[in-house]
Amino acid sequence: MLKGKNVLLGITGGIAAYKTASLVRLLKKNGAFVKVVMTPDAKEFVAPLTLSTLSENQVFSTFKDDETEEWNNHVELALWANFFIISPVTANTLAKMANGICDNLLMATYLSAKCPVYICPAMDLDMYKHPTTSDNLVKLQKNKNILIDAKNGELASGLVGKGRMEEPENIIDFINNHLREGLFLAGKRILITAGPTYEKIDPVRFIGNNSSGKMGFALAEHAIELGAEVTLIVGPTNINKQSNLIKRIDVVSANDMLVAVEQNYLSADIVIMAAAVADYTPIITSDEKIKKNDKEISIELKSTVDILKTIGEKKKQNQLLVGFALETNNEIENAKSKLIRKNLDMIVLNTLNDEGAGFEGDTNKVTIIDKNNKEEIFELKSKLEVAQDIFNKIISLLQQ
Repeated sequence: MLKGKNVLLGITGGIAAYKTASLVRLLKKNGAFVKVVMTPDAKEFVAPLTLSTLSENQVFSTFKDDETEEWNNHVELALWANFFIISPVTANTLAKMANGICDNLLMATYLSAKCPVYICPAMDLDMYKHPTTSDNLVKLQKNKNILIDAKNGELASGLVGKGRMEEPENIIDFINNHLREGLFLAGKRILITAGPTYEKIDPVRFIGNNSSGKMGFALAEHAIELGAEVTLIVGPTNINKQSNLIKRIDVVSANDMLVAVEQNYLSADIVIMAAAVADYTPIITSDEKIKKNDKEISIELKSTVDILKTIGEKKKQNQLLVGFALETNNEIENAKSKLIRKNLDMIVLNTLNDEGAGFEGDTNKVTIIDKNNKEEIFELKSKLEVAQDIFNKIISLLQQ
């Protein structure tokens, strides 16, 4: 959810500021662009050089840069940000925020912000319990600030109680979950398969195909952007998942994928079978490498279990099932037949006859056919754009 977003991190002068180096690192790991603005006192707890190195951006703490004499424009900083996280928020800064006291760059930026603001309080136990602190927190939340509340734990004073800043990992999870609320697929569980399967011949050889898994990964990434909970079952591929929110299950063979799908499909609201599963697998496999000689060999094959058909036969009443078809002839006719035979709600057809479509590449050209026999033909697009088209159609079916 944070990928490609501009995140402004405000840091105030509390001992919990040491955690912000980890927070910057995690924001970057999630694909965010990060800038840091600090109060002057915050520099006593964490070095600006550390934060600048991690964020790959200049760190701001005063209205005028001491070295260049350039003006640090708080309005531009506020307008740049998609999200503003202030962590830690000390009792002092909390009071200033609640009452509009503007005496440093961070406060000027906060008062100029039009984006969502997340606040992470951190202070000693008695300070946190003080009625003034409670009043200020209530006031800030009434003003649409989003509270990531302090936790119980050991505090710098040696006391144990509420006042400990939330851990950076939990801050990231909180923001990701908050951003997903209200999205089209919020609360929906989606199971996606991707990539090829490898059917073992001997310890070094296998039967496989050229599927890269790119289409399945694009679908998983876009599903996350729409607020869904995603499980991705993927065959052998060199692609790494981009979002930490994707639950990835790695498999090798068609049977491995069958087992993984059967273990996960019942809890899914939407199942998208984008993997290129092998139709056949060797009847006999060798535990040792088959040595090359001058004699011809033959490998006897048997059919694998049709995973899509198996799931189609067990499909729940409110479950939506999407299949893929890669064809070389009679494309529409074959895709429609597959749609009916396997009890699908829609099928995504692509053909090797279309340049730029099919396996391995970064583009695809598809036709989507739904259970109402409606066909939609799309131009050649990136697989990320194709994923968007597929989910637009899924959302329209859910709304029927």
